[in-house]
Amino acid sequence: MQTVGKPGGFRDPKRYLWALGLIAPACALLPSQLVYRTGAEVFWWIGPVIVLIAIPVLDWIVGEDGNNPRDEDYEALSADKYYRWCTYLFLPIQLIGLTIACFMWAGSDLDLVDKLGLAATVGFVSGIGINAAHELGHRVERAEKLLSKIALAQSAYGHFFVEHNRGHHARVATPEDPASARLGESLWEFLPRSVFGGFRSALELERARLARQGRGWWSPRNNILQAWAMTVVLFGSLLVAFGLEILPWLILQAAIGAALLETVNYVEHYGLLRARKPNGRWERCSPRDSWNSDRLVTNIFLFHLQRHSDHHANPGRRYQTLRSTSEAPQLPAGYATMILLAAIPPLWRVVMDPKVAAHYGGDLSLANVAPRKPRRLLARYRAAA
Repeated sequence: MQTVGKPGGFRDPKRYLWALGLIAPACALLPSQLVYRTGAEVFWWIGPVIVLIAIPVLDWIVGEDGNNPRDEDYEALSADKYYRWCTYLFLPIQLIGLTIACFMWAGSDLDLVDKLGLAATVGFVSGIGINAAHELGHRVERAEKLLSKIALAQSAYGHFFVEHNRGHHARVATPEDPASARLGESLWEFLPRSVFGGFRSALELERARLARQGRGWWSPRNNILQAWAMTVVLFGSLLVAFGLEILPWLILQAAIGAALLETVNYVEHYGLLRARKPNGRWERCSPRDSWNSDRLVTNIFLFHLQRHSDHHANPGRRYQTLRSTSEAPQLPAGYATMILLAAIPPLWRVVMDPKVAAHYGGDLSLANVAPRKPRRLLARYRAAA
């Protein structure tokens, strides 16, 4: 393994594992070959199978990551361009997979169920592509910001570029943030609030930014319009190449990708609330304000997104430098498993509500509680503490 930093210094034991993160976009390249070689049509659904079955099982078998980079190796690790290429290469693989899927949706070889499976697989890739866009969008380099918008084109979720960086990170773990789930709020209640609230917030933030610069909404400097234009070009090119019959499948895979992202948002901050300063303003975000998980397999698959507590406390850190800290509240499993739990609200509440209560020592006035929840539910939360 390559040494990072001074001789005898930190060796990144995961250095070459990061290339395995490219398995995610490759999921969209594999179905046709696997089906044709094996005859097993279940491979059209390989994306959901990997994310919702294989990864949770591997997380359980492999266990915790447990490896943190040292502070003295931070600069060398950040500057190592190998890690950047692991995210850059995500994009061409992702877009090639989408093109192959469009070719197959336009053909007559697949029945409706197979096309749905392929749409689910491509949609999961689209959602994980938003994670790649998330990593790139936090960077200051113009090229990486451009790549972030390109990565968002497939999911048609370009406003995320604005809302996540300037909205979510500023308001995270407060009632004002549409992407921070509240204690007692189910995933199915959260999704419309986050989707529409985030969209509305992005428009307001970008309009205000442009106004401060003396520019109107239709300025070519509008980040949202730039990102949306990339979706228009991408989808338009595919429609010209393969016909209008692929449009429903393009829309479906984009919706699946956005839903996957928002489900991860639900998991990341459920019930957590930042403390207030004496002047009433929110404290700076700390590792205590995001749920953390350090399962090795999902860490690699999602470029350390699970080390979300350090990401929000230090958003400028590149993924390979993120750390897992004891200060952060810990999820009982990796993201892939928690997504499954979130889809079943009673099961989610049994697992997570006691953890929120325990995190605040039973004082739910310190938690981000959903408004207008029945008193009997709040009483049950207090009892769980």
